Amino acid sequence: MEEIAVLDFETTGLSPGQDRPTEIAIALVRDGVVIDRFQSLMNPGRWIPSDVAHLTGITNDLVADAPPVHRVMREAARFVSGRPLVAHNAAFDRGFWTSELRRLGLDPTAEFACTMLLARRLYPDAPNHRLGTLAGHLGLRGTGRAHRALADVLMTVQLWQRIRQDIATGYALEQIGHGLLCQVQRRQRAAVPRFLAEQADRARRDPAQAA
Repeated sequence: MEEIAVLDFETTGLSPGQDRPTEIAIALVRDGVVIDRFQSLMNPGRWIPSDVAHLTGITNDLVADAPPVHRVMREAARFVSGRPLVAHNAAFDRGFWTSELRRLGLDPTAEFACTMLLARRLYPDAPNHRLGTLAGHLGLRGTGRAHRALADVLMTVQLWQRIRQDIATGYALEQIGHGLLCQVQRRQRAAVPRFLAEQADRARRDPAQAA
């Protein structure tokens, strides 16, 4: 049974390598169920701009006594332990994950599945594909303050599971793992229905060869 790690960063800004993380949360998920969690504030070693503090609620005073980034990130890497990664707007989180692990001399290589890219392909009628908008559009339950790492991770877990359920229902597919969804997110939206129908047909003919 596949386990994935769903993660989210809060940061001082948008530029990995220049900006630094202020918070990380990770949920280990097995078959849609959260089996473990990791969450920590961290001291970025630089000033948090006022607009970022207003958005996230993470202030300079709040992180003043938090552990340093390098310590938290080393623990986070151990917690993930090579599992496939999932994030919403994964390009952002992948950038910070890669930058911070490289600072520690650790291998950051991992393929991220992105619930935002998947939602763009599967829910084109959503008003937009921000996490909070999708939560309202799909009727997902609240998890806490948006732009705090653990609340966003737990919402992303719900969205990930909803995506899997909707594909299972729409295409009669049983095995919907990280690898298959990474293939979905790399395709143009118009090509996704045919791709999933082909995967379902392949699974019916030869379950051992299904993606």
